[in-house]
Amino acid sequence: MKEHVPVMVNEVLEALMPWEKVNVTVDATLGLGGHSGFILKNCPEAYLIGFDQDPYAREIAEENLKGFSGRFEIEADNFRHIEKLKERPGWKGASSVLFDLGVSNMQITESERGFSFQEDGPLDMRMDAAEHTNSELTAKEILDSWSIKEITDIFRKYGEEQYAYQIARGIVRNREAGRILKTTGDLVELIRTILPAPVQRKMGGHPARKVFQALRIAVNDEMNALEEALDGALKILVPGGKILVISYHSLEDRIVKTKFRKWQEEYLGKAKPRKALIPSEIEIERNHKSRSAKLRIFESETEISRKGEKYDVLHRMPT
Repeated sequence: MKEHVPVMVNEVLEALMPWEKVNVTVDATLGLGGHSGFILKNCPEAYLIGFDQDPYAREIAEENLKGFSGRFEIEADNFRHIEKLKERPGWKGASSVLFDLGVSNMQITESERGFSFQEDGPLDMRMDAAEHTNSELTAKEILDSWSIKEITDIFRKYGEEQYAYQIARGIVRNREAGRILKTTGDLVELIRTILPAPVQRKMGGHPARKVFQALRIAVNDEMNALEEALDGALKILVPGGKILVISYHSLEDRIVKTKFRKWQEEYLGKAKPRKALIPSEIEIERNHKSRSAKLRIFESETEISRKGEKYDVLHRMPT
């Protein structure tokens, strides 16, 4: 069994209180089942539906949660399709939906997945590479065929990479010279060649880290998927239900913050608390991955007032 330490689990459990009122809950990013296990252990009436498009993660989660047999099920799907739960016969809504947007250590460290800039592997980066159920685009296709401008744009937008243009230009020139990037190691070596040593020393981390993040986000269409998933999550909530989102970088957090603010302006509920929660110093010391985490919580209203007219939020729910 693979161990997995979920981030900000104490804050998540506190946000779900009172635990005895938690019934159907959706873990939109099941992963290895870390958060789900704690929810099922502490919330006696909880029935959990976990979404994950990664077949490797689903297999491990199934094993990790076997002690809660009959109280959970796993959907082999991208969380952007979460709204499909409304189509289930007798669906009454979820009391909570949880998103943990971090990439698991398993995905990063296993070289055959192509996510790691520290291990040599294929230039793939599809979350569902074994099943081809969501993304047909691969990192290799981007690097082999996209223009300097297109590559620069994703490095800037999704990686916030200061040297996006220089790296993109170097990649395309390398391609035009007839040299083909075959593995993640090839890409890392090329980036180290493109960027002068003094620049690399000032970057404060691995010179390929932001490029790999940008490619992963682009390949899996992560930002658009998150937008769709958040909208879908609100539509499957019961009145007074909660959406909890743990993000790890500014791109994700900005989307969540903006979405919650928009919903609040439309009288669909409130962010509670107003500002994001962050991990304790003790957790950061014990789990370095948590250092950049932010948890935002949105609670839907039981009634919505819009333009002076009130109506029951159940108009959004399946009967």
